[in-house]
Amino acid sequence: MILRTLNLVVIVALIFAAAYVYRIKFNSTVQAEHLAKMRSEVRRERDGIAALRAELGQLDAPARIEDLAKRFLKLKPVVPTQFNTLDNLPPRAPQDAQGGNKDPLARLIENLEPPDSVTGSIPAGPPPAGANTVRAVATVPADPPPGDPVDGVGAGTDSAESPADSGAANP
Repeated sequence: MILRTLNLVVIVALIFAAAYVYRIKFNSTVQAEHLAKMRSEVRRERDGIAALRAELGQLDAPARIEDLAKRFLKLKPVVPTQFNTLDNLPPRAPQDAQGGNKDPLARLIENLEPPDSVTGSIPAGPPPAGANTVRAVATVPADPPPGDPVDGVGAGTDSAESPADSGAANP
């Protein structure tokens, strides 16, 4: 009777072991299928990236950009008369030379007159109706405030000691 009970326990244990092995095999099959799907998605994405890179290379080709510029921008070639020499620059105003005007660039921009001749690809005449015009104003301080670094050297300091060397930066 003990042998029959032992045989029955062993058979039940074998059935549970077989079920457990089958479950492990089924899970590994599901994982393998998932892995295959992921690999195909990665391959598809890499192919898409390669296609986009090829398209970018085609769109970014200098010959294509040059053709589009010629077709749509209607630029005129640069001629030597568009450039000027330094000898033909207007003289500097006396108050600017002496530093009397605090913001000479802003004054020059405010008093800017239209050029006598048209250069480049800008057509002569007033801007089209409804065109947005932007006015730039630049400001340049006459003298930097004391203590501001000038050319990488701290103004107003006589020693070559940096803040990191003095220990002031570290508590």
